[in-house]
Amino acid sequence: MSMRVHSDRFAVRTSGKGTYEITEQVREIVDRSGIAAGTVTVFVRHTSCSLVIMENAAPAARRDLEKFFERLVPEDADYEHDEEGPDDSTSHIRMALTRTNEVIPVAKSRMQLGTWQGIFLFEHRRAAHKRSVLVTVTGA
Repeated sequence: MSMRVHSDRFAVRTSGKGTYEITEQVREIVDRSGIAAGTVTVFVRHTSCSLVIMENAAPAARRDLEKFFERLVPEDADYEHDEEGPDDSTSHIRMALTRTNEVIPVAKSRMQLGTWQGIFLFEHRRAAHKRSVLVTVTGA
């Protein structure tokens, strides 16, 4: 068996702070890859949003995460970096505390997420943005 690599990308339009589920878009790329066993790496190409694997059945769990980050990294603190507004520095700090990539095992041509796990883009800016997500499936 030879190792194969399949790469693709998609855009996520956000309407401001919050979590946006992208599991289905990633699943479609894994399906198109034809790779039965390996890994899928999901990467977001921005410094003011991130990726998280989170509970996907109860929206309250994600709202709790969002509220937690509002308390952990409040916008009204004394930050130096604010060229793009009061959420500039906080969005970069929140990104640094989370991740810009996730790696998920693939077996039997399916992502091996748990029953209640979903992949989410975590937007840290107040304004709407178009985010670029890269997906690379590696395996056989």
